Amino acid sequence: MQRKPDLLWILVILFGLGIVTTGYAQGLWSAKADAPVEITQQQQQQPTRR
Repeated sequence: MQRKPDLLWILVILFGLGIVTTGYAQGLWSAKADAPVEITQQQQQQPTRR
């Protein structure tokens, strides 16, 4: 009979994966930030008052 992994170890593994994923995403984000960015602005229509 095998022992089930403790909930603590599952949380530690999930937390570690979250840190690795966040670091990877930030690396991609900063690499993409070096590229030229085109900013477009949408105009909002103001409601007419009577």
